[in-house]
Amino acid sequence: MIRGIDLDVKAGTTTVLIGPSGSGKTTILRSVNVLDRPDSGTVRIDDVEVDFAALPVKGRVARAQIARLRAQSGMVFQAHNLFPHKTVIENVIEGPVQVQKRPYDEAVADARELLEQVGLSDKADQHPFQLSGGQQQRVGIARALALKPRVMLFDEPTSALDPELVGEVLSVIKDLATEGWTTVLVTHEIRFAEQVADQVLFLDDGVVVERGTSAQVIGDPQEDRTKQFLTRILDPA
Repeated sequence: MIRGIDLDVKAGTTTVLIGPSGSGKTTILRSVNVLDRPDSGTVRIDDVEVDFAALPVKGRVARAQIARLRAQSGMVFQAHNLFPHKTVIENVIEGPVQVQKRPYDEAVADARELLEQVGLSDKADQHPFQLSGGQQQRVGIARALALKPRVMLFDEPTSALDPELVGEVLSVIKDLATEGWTTVLVTHEIRFAEQVADQVLFLDDGVVVERGTSAQVIGDPQEDRTKQFLTRILDPA
């Protein structure tokens, strides 16, 4: 459960959420993407805004507003969640063709560009079981990008990967940040967060304990709880 969270993410910036398990980081992402419907509060992405306190519990109006808001963000999960019976390129074009009703040829052309961007142009016709975990996660990133979202949401995208595969996924995320994608990232890769974050929030027990630049929150934390968490992560011995 999150309580009284106020999060402002400027376009073209990267915000990183850190904190212990159960602190509310994933809940924030799922609320933005409306995978979990907030009980109250407002979520606004670009010019699409939903006041959940005023939104009907169910019905056509509620579904339409939630769909409009959800369309503004692309979500990359801890698990790859790819369709195992579809090829890589079929996975990437699924959303644009089936959900957004974009022309098939246009979606395929965009998908090939995205696969090249994430370093998988030679894997387009393979199936997920033929890929490494890192490659599957990069397909997941391409699939989210294919929807042309206003903001990319990453929920610990490297947590399920073997250590030697983490770097290839973080490299893609870093490239997106450099290219000016608006990004919100949940991660325990603290040193990576230092490199890419314009804003860092440390959460604990559903509230924001500390926020600021990476130099402030990670390099010079002021709150004891933040200091304890970073010491445990960065110097576990």
